[in-house]
Amino acid sequence: MSSFDFGRTRCLSIFMSAATTGTAISGAGIWHPENVITNEELCAAFNGWVQTENARNAAAIAGGAQEPLRESTPDFIVKASGIQRRYVHDKVGLLDPTRLMPLVPDRADDEMSVQCEYAVRAARVALAAAGRVAEEIDLVILGASNLQRLYPAIAIEVQHHLGARGWAFDMAVGCSSATFAIQLASESIRAGSATCALVVVPEMTTGHMNWHDRDSHFIFGDVGAAVVVEPLDRVKRAGAFEILSTRGMSKYSSNIRNNGGFLNRCDPERGAAADGDRLFYQQGRKVFKDVVPLAAKFMTDHVEAHGLAPSKIDRYWLHQANKNMNDLIAKRLLGHEPTGLEAPLVLDEFGNTASAGSIVAFTRHHDDLPSGAHGVICSFGAGYSLGSILVRRT
Repeated sequence: MSSFDFGRTRCLSIFMSAATTGTAISGAGIWHPENVITNEELCAAFNGWVQTENARNAAAIAGGAQEPLRESTPDFIVKASGIQRRYVHDKVGLLDPTRLMPLVPDRADDEMSVQCEYAVRAARVALAAAGRVAEEIDLVILGASNLQRLYPAIAIEVQHHLGARGWAFDMAVGCSSATFAIQLASESIRAGSATCALVVVPEMTTGHMNWHDRDSHFIFGDVGAAVVVEPLDRVKRAGAFEILSTRGMSKYSSNIRNNGGFLNRCDPERGAAADGDRLFYQQGRKVFKDVVPLAAKFMTDHVEAHGLAPSKIDRYWLHQANKNMNDLIAKRLLGHEPTGLEAPLVLDEFGNTASAGSIVAFTRHHDDLPSGAHGVICSFGAGYSLGSILVRRT
């Protein structure tokens, strides 16, 4: 169903599949770099930069022409987000107060790209969990909040290095890239254009983070995630998750934004300057106020359409952006404060990994669910975009 209200300049699109899709998530996997940055390390580097900048602008600050930059603290980070640490591609550049940016050397055209490497490593774990080999895959969909390049598609590079067949493409819908990709994989199988699909989510997010912004310098971490989607009647291993239905929703908002793109260098006023708006930025309080009721209602409508009560869903694998947000959304769904089993959090260890977050939570926290248990994999983020996958343990 769709609803359009042009009088309020609003466009809302909702799509829902039938009572069951006949497809399943048969395997899931994650991979992350070994480098870890704690809040304490991150604050030491950030505060070193703040002190240097305040000293450099001491005269303007003393004269009242400029406000001093504020330092960050581990307690502030935990209170604001629940994040304790994060895995990162590079630690040296991020902890250098004179740089505060990951060191990521360019790779030659004949070398595996960074995002391809993340995707391939996670894919191999997911394939093993599904009991499949890459040659059985005939569709690869790569979903990520940011793409390292536009062409050739990174998904095709992944397909090549894995030895998969068929076709492959990239897609980017902010933090809903993974759930939207799973929906497309399921629909492609149902339509007969694929027999076994691989969704890969290489979120190397530290490269699009503004590490000079106190309100968000702690948010992101790097990870690769992957899931195998195939017909339910072809699943090789017990304990797969039948995809009962999928939903996607989009509602335009600029409250989470990244203006980086190929036209940046064409602006005669700014040229190729690395301005803050060409990295991740957001209006966090507005996002919180908008997304909490939006996501809660979105999931409620989805599960109730199947005759299920939101409070009876066994597990919610939610987008991992903010502990306070997730706890409040889960409380609205469950009718009580969520436990770590009902709505597991992984952001304390991983940080915000953009669209991979809900897949990381699913991968880490599904083995204990019994046959017949229901769960929801849900994303919500820039766009606004929301994606929901209703599953049942076989």
